[in-house]
Amino acid sequence: MSTVDGATGPSTLFAALGDPTRLDLIARLSDGGSLSITALCANIALTRQAVSKHLKVLEGAGLVIHQKKGRESHYTFRPERLEDAQTYLARVSRQWDDALERLRKFVEQPH
Repeated sequence: MSTVDGATGPSTLFAALGDPTRLDLIARLSDGGSLSITALCANIALTRQAVSKHLKVLEGAGLVIHQKKGRESHYTFRPERLEDAQTYLARVSRQWDDALERLRKFVEQPH
């Protein structure tokens, strides 16, 4: 997976997606709007500082971007990064399919 707009590779992306709290934050941002840290902290059992750390991980993986609006930072989800993940997984799947097909042909060869 190539980097896009400074985003990192698949390991960072999948590591960021591997945390339930970060997945919840992405779900909350997935309507296409932007939300402040204050709004993202509402109805969640984490401190503002903890949410901020999770958002930094998501931003480092290219899954969210932030903009300053006055004194608040507002975060927006970048769905194209999930498309990058899907492309990567499709490529790995094709590689496995090819490997399994080679194995099938080898096993079925008369000895």
